[in-house]
Amino acid sequence: MAIKNDVSSIDGGGKPKKRLILNAFVETCSGHQSPGLWRHPDDRSSNFNSVQHWVELAKLLEAGKFHGMFIADVLGGYDVYGGPKNLTPAIKSGAQWPVNEPLAMVSAMAAATKSLGFGITISSSYEQPYHLARRMSTVDHLTGGRVGWNVVTGYLDSAARNLTNGQNQAEHDERYAICDEYMDVVYKLWNSSWRSDAVKLDRKTGIYTDPTLVREISHEGKYFNVPGPHFCQPSPQRTPVIMQAGTSRAGKSFAAKHAEGIFVSAHSPAAVAKSISDIREQTAKLGRNPSNIKFLAKFCPILGRTQQEAEAKYADYIQYGDYDGALALFGGWTGVDMAPYGEDEELRYVDSNAIKSYIEGLIKVAPGVNGGKWTKKTLAEHIMVGGLGATCVGTPGVVADEMERWVREGDVDGFNIVGLAAYAIMPGTFEDTIELLVPELQRRDIFWDDFHVPGGTYRENLFEMAGQHEPLPEHPAGKLIWRAPENQHPVNGANGINGVHHALNDYANGHVDETEDTLDPMAMQLS
Repeated sequence: MAIKNDVSSIDGGGKPKKRLILNAFVETCSGHQSPGLWRHPDDRSSNFNSVQHWVELAKLLEAGKFHGMFIADVLGGYDVYGGPKNLTPAIKSGAQWPVNEPLAMVSAMAAATKSLGFGITISSSYEQPYHLARRMSTVDHLTGGRVGWNVVTGYLDSAARNLTNGQNQAEHDERYAICDEYMDVVYKLWNSSWRSDAVKLDRKTGIYTDPTLVREISHEGKYFNVPGPHFCQPSPQRTPVIMQAGTSRAGKSFAAKHAEGIFVSAHSPAAVAKSISDIREQTAKLGRNPSNIKFLAKFCPILGRTQQEAEAKYADYIQYGDYDGALALFGGWTGVDMAPYGEDEELRYVDSNAIKSYIEGLIKVAPGVNGGKWTKKTLAEHIMVGGLGATCVGTPGVVADEMERWVREGDVDGFNIVGLAAYAIMPGTFEDTIELLVPELQRRDIFWDDFHVPGGTYRENLFEMAGQHEPLPEHPAGKLIWRAPENQHPVNGANGINGVHHALNDYANGHVDETEDTLDPMAMQLS
């Protein structure tokens, strides 16, 4: 039985409706996707340095039944616009500058909540896998299994210059090749280094952890040599929920293999439909159920009790947007410097080492304004409220209709609520979403009334599957889990700290034995 979102209603065509996933899309900075809106008199996003700011937001989101908080991050400034190496527009406007480290406040938010998940963006390019595996296991323990990892390879040269002793970052596709091996390493550390019952805490024998149930991973690859063993005992999820956001050719291949949740960003469902279809098709070829990847579109709802009220809010918000700050963000995202362009000059394709899928998607699907052209002015105005995603202005009914259109035409599974529902006016517009939009979605039976597993793990609630703490057996990480004998035989007979080398090499070469004895019976029952 394949895992699918619960469905509780039928659409007009007789097809089951998806029950939506909602995450809040935030960043540890002021303004996030909407540069300049920190100047609005009602905005409180500039309080991002206060832990209480984040605790109160987490409590609000959990009360509103959001699945999780998706925390973006960058490791350098946006310096392409008017550049090269021109940070002035970003610094002046507060366009994702300054930005704090995102993992630091997660434990505090988790202590104040019981069910809300936390998806944290961390780059694989500037941290050794052994260290990241330990950090993520620690936070998964402290949150009770409510952590996801948004895997990114980094796209800013400004970050690479500061984190690689002045060298430029690797080319786009090479970064993904490195990251693919990186994932192999952390999967082994999280899943194959400790047997599930290794920790004994036996006061009579004096055995805290049975040393025969902890083993090295002996990874020797092209990019990484990591002997192990993992320094943390297995956490509630073992592997955090794996998220990813790239939809370039290399990004899609990576997503099909690794991702459980994928973040897509475009101004219309037509712009993401092909990428989503491609990834689901590649996923099936790898032996994974395509419905077990959840696609979340960036979405900025501007809500009012009437259409007039919603449009007045938008007009109020956009007057505070920063034109140069918006183009600074665009330059960082795409590698395209719009400074030389005239106000009404149309965007041209430029190959870059940044987020290739952004520029490709924009060129293919034109906006419904300015004669269907992406000009310098059109881009800036679009980004100023909600960034390069969909922005919908209207009543709860209008916004819910648009969300259903994205599901119907784009095959998305949910939304990362951003912009005016995240940081454009923070936290007031999250409150609007919870007060006005969530009840409308619930009325249509496309959003849950409560967490599927109150107090459960992020994975359980994301898939709406009680007991599914760990990755599914079909997932590369799920194939590596070392369990107690009643659930799994030792992998290829490997036993103890030095016996895993050949078994894990089999995994790396795609030769994992997937007999019933190697899988968790509960996971098999759920899959």
